[in-house]
Amino acid sequence: MGIKSFLSRPVAAYVVAGYRGWQRTPAATQLQLLRQLTATAAGTAFGRDHGLAGIQTPAQLAAQVPVRDYEGLAPYFNRVKAGEADVLWPGRPLYLAKTSGTTSGAKYIPITAASIPNHINGARDALLHYVHATGKSRFLDGKLIFLSGSPVLEDVGGTPTGRLSGIINHHVPVYLRRSQLPSYETNSIEDWETKLDRIVDELLGEPLTLISGIPPWIQMYFDRVTARTGRPVGEVFPQFSLFVTGGVNIVPYQARLRESIGRPVDTLELYPASEGFLAFQDEPGNPGLLLLLDSGIFFEFVPAERFFEAHPPRLSIADVELDTQYAVMLSSNAGLWGYSLGDTVRFVSLAPHRVVVTGRIKHFLSAFGEHVIGEEVEAVLREAMRQHPETEVVEFTVAPLVSADPAVPSRHEWLVEFGRPPRDIVSFAFALDTALRQRNAYYDDLRRGDILAPLQLTPLPAGAFQRYMKSQGKLGGQNKVPRLSNDRGVGNGLLACA
Repeated sequence: MGIKSFLSRPVAAYVVAGYRGWQRTPAATQLQLLRQLTATAAGTAFGRDHGLAGIQTPAQLAAQVPVRDYEGLAPYFNRVKAGEADVLWPGRPLYLAKTSGTTSGAKYIPITAASIPNHINGARDALLHYVHATGKSRFLDGKLIFLSGSPVLEDVGGTPTGRLSGIINHHVPVYLRRSQLPSYETNSIEDWETKLDRIVDELLGEPLTLISGIPPWIQMYFDRVTARTGRPVGEVFPQFSLFVTGGVNIVPYQARLRESIGRPVDTLELYPASEGFLAFQDEPGNPGLLLLLDSGIFFEFVPAERFFEAHPPRLSIADVELDTQYAVMLSSNAGLWGYSLGDTVRFVSLAPHRVVVTGRIKHFLSAFGEHVIGEEVEAVLREAMRQHPETEVVEFTVAPLVSADPAVPSRHEWLVEFGRPPRDIVSFAFALDTALRQRNAYYDDLRRGDILAPLQLTPLPAGAFQRYMKSQGKLGGQNKVPRLSNDRGVGNGLLACA
């Protein structure tokens, strides 16, 4: 056992004990944090505009600070981006995390001196919880690979700016940096496919123990390794024992990842975002992710079915319930206030507070009034694959297919890239349709009334999703394909690339 592995165990026990302290008083922990945040930011431009100095309770926050997404807060973000100080948080941010996907183009999220520990410590503490829960720490003695965006930063208004994963790369603890791969030079390559080939070159023969990244891009790396060596990843890297992932639900990718590795490895799920590190899997095997209530983020939750009301209810951690879909709001020491993250979650435990991520509040399919969400289509796919265990899915998305003929009902189109197709494609489509009818009463009503026809399953050729993401400038890194669309944009783009 190496020195890092040996020392990690008492450190893990100490960190876990600290977490147990605030878990006993979650509401009080969040209330104290809210008061610290508002008091600290009271003198900022946003603080003066919204009376933060007088906010002591969640009700006062809801009354004085409306729910806004990035576009709603853009006037303040633009001032920060231009280099102005004391706008959303005292001083100027250390970094701007650049991310895409909004109607206004790129987002520039402030990362402040106060908020950077949230990102760094969240990932660290996830690993320490794993060590404490399992007793496994030898992975710390080997090489660790983080498939991330480029660490090269640009200057925007005098502030270093780049992808979150690239920014965090500059803050990897010294005790891990010697074990970190790929090299800085390789990690700085912008073209994702060139970068993957270089990573394969660098890592072959290394004692790799941990791999971290988003499942579809990890799969792409695994495919390159196997193509180069003719062997499963688990043979190429016999010490590989821990897969750290986040960003998308791993379940649809698990079968193919497992086959690529060729043997079991432990999985640790995280819930990171440019806006903050929100949660991590604190118990191996438990799908719930521990919400970090003492890490600089004050959480609010809006019932998803009421999100688009003019004044939706905003619940604090003391008011949430199990098995309800909530949209997530953040106020934080990064200078986010009443910020709509865009994600939906469902609580699976209230002591402590654990969530599963169920989708995006704007990524749903309700072209015909059915309001199908991401969690539902992922569960439906799992059920169809359970009935057809020979099937492997690389990637998928669902879009409406509106009929131009009044005599022919419209339907959903499932666009699926199979790693290994089902033996009976018609039966697989029927299983998808049946499972969705069972999970979504609105969809079932539309099917019963012949307003919707049975779904159409469209298999896509190998590499279709990668070609589509490349065409959008989103191949690799932290980018994700939406599970659902309420229009034909993604569907038509995929068909064009296929």
